[in-house]
Amino acid sequence: MNSVSNVTEEILSAILKCIDEAIHVVNTEGITIFYNEVAARHDGLEISEVIGKPLLSVFPSLNDQSSTLLKVIETQKPIYNETQSFVNLHGRKIDTVNTTLPIFVQGDLIGAVEIAKDYSRIKQLSERLVEIQKGLRIKNGKAVKQQASYTFSDVLTTNKQFMMVKKKAEKLAKSDSPILVYGESGTGKELFVQSIHNASKRAEGPFIAQNCAAIPENLLEGILFGTSKGSYTGAMDRPGLFELANGGTLFLDELNSMPFDLQAKLLRVLEDGAVRRVGSTNVTSVNVRVISAMNVYPVKAMEENQLRTDLFYRLNVLTFELIPLRQRKEDILYLSDVFISQYNHELRKHVTGLDKNTEAVFLTHQWPGNVRELKHTIEYMMNVCEGEMLAAHDLPMMLKNIAPEPVSSTTSLVLRENLKELEVQLIKDALEASGGNIQQAAILLDIPRQTLQYKIKKMNI
Repeated sequence: MNSVSNVTEEILSAILKCIDEAIHVVNTEGITIFYNEVAARHDGLEISEVIGKPLLSVFPSLNDQSSTLLKVIETQKPIYNETQSFVNLHGRKIDTVNTTLPIFVQGDLIGAVEIAKDYSRIKQLSERLVEIQKGLRIKNGKAVKQQASYTFSDVLTTNKQFMMVKKKAEKLAKSDSPILVYGESGTGKELFVQSIHNASKRAEGPFIAQNCAAIPENLLEGILFGTSKGSYTGAMDRPGLFELANGGTLFLDELNSMPFDLQAKLLRVLEDGAVRRVGSTNVTSVNVRVISAMNVYPVKAMEENQLRTDLFYRLNVLTFELIPLRQRKEDILYLSDVFISQYNHELRKHVTGLDKNTEAVFLTHQWPGNVRELKHTIEYMMNVCEGEMLAAHDLPMMLKNIAPEPVSSTTSLVLRENLKELEVQLIKDALEASGGNIQQAAILLDIPRQTLQYKIKKMNI
């Protein structure tokens, strides 16, 4: 029986050593009984310096209350995703996110296990980001613009519906009301938002952008609202992005990635115009216009519990939808010419445009990456092109698969047939983009709802 038990322990130990997470196990006395190599790398220690030693002797900066392992031993309750900052034996500062669980055998507590993720580097980069933004904000004692280099003259389109959206945005840019922009990835949301900022009365104030999906949840709150010294081990008095954007615009991209509890705090800031740093009781008034963006429809985000309903209605004062490229086909060749001209200048080439076969590919392709994908496609083709026009053999591999054969005498050129096919495809695209919502699809197509219903029935879509 003992041999079976020993083999089981060896197998378990081997498994734990292979796991790509920091694992630390202590008994009820706080003595380390297991500590893997990943944990040792995170903590800057050797396994031999930790195994068999009291936890607090190895990590003297911790105590019974700040150590998640010892806290779980005391309370016998699990702790999930809690941040912990400490200094190891060699004086190195470590930041981790810990999930700590009590270990029971036949109902008796025998210890606790901690699974830790090291985010020291991420935290340093995040804090550096705030410092950079803070440093850029003040120049010669005055607030200066940050990162907002685009204006509405850079929002290029020949699509009538998008031109109306652009005109509306130019008019409403003068308001201080919050704005919600939604559109697929690559439609140019940040370019559009920067244009709003530069057309507003806040144009001389700071413009600060933050992608809510790019920062770990446990760091995002401190970055947005700031931190107070003592709020956690190693915390410093540091302004958040709301304070740094005071007098200007704060752009929150991928808002639906923000945790629900932070969305509630964001709502309070929008309502009260005041922020409270993490760990502080003091409130600071801020004058910030918040512009948010999402790459999904707000209704869908609310249905999937990605966006609080109360926050949506607070942000939904002014709303703009950026139309995907596949729904404004007249812009495909227009923007292609714009990008060709741009890369002609950069690469010192004299490409005159797209040949007919390449035009056909561009008009057939659905452009899931929208304008960004189109621009990168042109950039690739301009680099490899050796002729006067961009041709099918210059296409990236993914687009070569849809390249059509050259037009032959047997190809149907009947206008009515081709227009009908295009009409069916546009209706299908609008229904897909609107999630099957007839009213929304009719708006995208710029036709009455009744007309769309008639066409759907007639064309058996």
